Amino acid sequence: MIVAIPFENGSIGQHFGHTEQFKIYTIEEGKALMKSRVVSTDGQGHGALAAFLTGLDVNVVICGGIGDHAIAGLESSGIAVHSGVNGFCDAAARAFKNGKLESLQCSTCDSHGEGGCSHSCSSCGH
Repeated sequence: MIVAIPFENGSIGQHFGHTEQFKIYTIEEGKALMKSRVVSTDGQGHGALAAFLTGLDVNVVICGGIGDHAIAGLESSGIAVHSGVNGFCDAAARAFKNGKLESLQCSTCDSHGEGGCSHSCSSCGH
């Protein structure tokens, strides 16, 4: 399984559409260690990220803030989304691998107005 996490100085990027780098984890069943690498998006944003991640054979995205359109694009490409996650990328990947990742699994970026993004779940109120 291949997991992608928006990467900002070791932490989970909180605005999916502005991600400049992803940390990509390869998780193999029954193996304690995960392989990881950091890849650049080469300036691709919002709409292009689903195709970018599909090209890397990503199965799961773990992220902070993400909008409905990005979720729909990822899910239509067969990529599961776990949103509303904070902290360090490595810790989130380990939690996911161990079945202990807590996420909202909904849109967490519902306002792109002058004040920036509002990072709360637009469908369940978190």
